[in-house]
This record gives sequence, structure tokens and C-alpha cells, in this order.
Amino acid sequence: MPSILGLDIGGTKTAVVLGDMNGAIYARQAFATRPERGFFATFAELCTHADEVRRQAERLGRPAEVVSVSIGGPLEIEPGIIHSPPNLPGWDDIPLKNLLKEKFGLPVYIEHDGNAGALAEWYFGAARGARHVIFLTMGTGFGGGLIINGQLYRGACDLAGEVGHIRIADTGPFAFGKAGCWEGFCGGAGISKLAAARFPKRWATSAVTAQDIAALAAGGDADALAVLDEVARRLGYGLAILVDVLNPEVIVIGSLAVRLGETILGAAREEMRREALPRAAEACRLVPAALGERLGDVASLCAAIQALGGISASPPE
Repeated sequence: MPSILGLDIGGTKTAVVLGDMNGAIYARQAFATRPERGFFATFAELCTHADEVRRQAERLGRPAEVVSVSIGGPLEIEPGIIHSPPNLPGWDDIPLKNLLKEKFGLPVYIEHDGNAGALAEWYFGAARGARHVIFLTMGTGFGGGLIINGQLYRGACDLAGEVGHIRIADTGPFAFGKAGCWEGFCGGAGISKLAAARFPKRWATSAVTAQDIAALAAGGDADALAVLDEVARRLGYGLAILVDVLNPEVIVIGSLAVRLGETILGAAREEMRREALPRAAEACRLVPAALGERLGDVASLCAAIQALGGISASPPE
């Protein structure tokens, strides 16, 4: 069973892990991405941490044999070219796959983070055994991955699952190139903007984060609860569109939804059921990611797991 060097590259944090085909993690390092530094500074730090994890792998007798990457899109998956992800400014037409091959001398597999998350939850988490799955991540951005009829679905040019770009309101926080898109209401960066817009006297000049809002809401803060209620309603409205179009068995949501649970999923579920076709809504479970805080680490392995072991219509028991 090959050992995998997994890279989970996000707009807020980046993690480097050593894992295997069963999703087990043996070593891990992480650092703040700080994308404002530009690609090459981030890539240099990524390589430094990856070298250390590879040294740990050697000491464990599990030398890395392949590199697997989970990263936000848009991207071209087979050539591994990154095309200006909204949460990685300056990563314009970056040939990441070739750069990693040159650096490590190992095979490299790259997957959209939404797809990788879908595979992780389908293979090891809340969607095990299902054939029609939507996975959504509420991280810095907001995106998804689709399992349709037991197969990962990437679309004609690897852009399936970019649901954050869908406009769900005429106005709203600006994200993913336009105001009113789903990411602007439900991505971490968008939630920060939403809080500032709804309560400008309190948050317009502060660097409040989605995590801050979540923590305040957990403590009963009325303003934070109001922000998350709007997030939940916008989330449910968009979910109803996906349910009507794709008729999934299960929708799995990671990141912020894992931390907040029914605080956000309860209201989102009500809105989804109000807006979607009744039979389609009844057939669909809405659940937080079962892998919890491990999701990003396990997802970083899944590009290689899929390429080397295959994800079939019947995930392993």
C-alpha cells in the first residue's frame, strides 16, 4: 500500500500530511497560507514543510511514493494548472502539477477541493454507500463536489461543483467576481462581509471572521445569531436548487457546518424543504461531514486514492 504525501492548500491554511490509501494520517504539518504574499512565497513554505514530512516518513519506514493535492478551483485537473482561485489571489495559470513533479520527483495527482471532499466523505464518511451525493465546503470560500450515479462528476471542463458562483440574490456580499452569489453569503470571507454590512456600527471597521461570528453565536450573541440565521436561510435556498436539479440522497457539508451543526443546518433544512420539490427534499438527508476536523487532511489524499485504487460505484465497506 503506497504512502501518500497529501497537500491541502486553502486560502486560510495549508496542511501537509503523510497518509495511506485507507485515509490514515501518520504525520502532519500546517501553516497559514497568507496568499497575499504571492504564489512563490507560499510554494516555498509549502516545500519546506513537505520536506520535513518526507523526513518523518522515512523515519517511520513509510517513504512517500506519490503526491496528492486538494486545492480550490478553478483549475484544469489533468494538467494540474491553477486558474486564479478567488481565495488564492495571484495564483494565475500556475502549472502546479509540473512544479511539484520537479520538486519531489514523484507522481502528482491534483483534485478540486470540493471533489476531494466529496470523495473523502463518500469513501470514509457520511456518504458511504450512497450513489447520489452532493458535498459542500463552507471554508474560506464555498464550493462543492458531486457524486452522480456512483461516479465523481467533473463536468466538461472540470468546473462542475463551482456552486459558489451561483447568484442567489440581486445584491449581497461581493465574492467570486460578483455580488449576491452563494459564496458571498455562505463562504467564510463572505460571512465576514455580511456581518459588517448588517451591523456596520459593530463590525464594519473590525476584522471579524466567520469563526468569530460562530463563537459569538455559540455564546448567545444576538447579532451573531442574526447573521447566521441569514446565512442558514441563504444556504437552504441554494440547497433547494441543487435538490431540484440533482435529486441527491445526501448533502454533506463541511467546515463551518461541522462546528455549528444544527445551529445552521436546522434552519437551512427548513428552507430547503420549503423551496424544493417535496418528494426530492424528503429523499435527501442534510448532514455535517462525518470526518469533522480531519476532513481536509483525508481529502488531500483522495486525488491519489482515486487514481491508484479507483473510486467505484460501490465504496469499500
